[in-house]
Amino acid sequence: MSSRAAILFAPTLVGTIYGMNFETMPELQWTAGYLFAILLMAVVCVSLYVIFKKRDWL
Repeated sequence: MSSRAAILFAPTLVGTIYGMNFETMPELQWTAGYLFAILLMAVVCVSLYVIFKKRDWL
């Protein structure tokens, strides 16, 4: 159960940071800032899934 929670931790963390409505975050000025954040969340989630699956934790 905790391995599944760890997989969902990454998008939750990034989503809460972007939900704070900061005006001075440099990523907000990038053309692909949100796309970068979404891709980062996907990479972390898939990486954790692969690692946990290899260790037979899922």
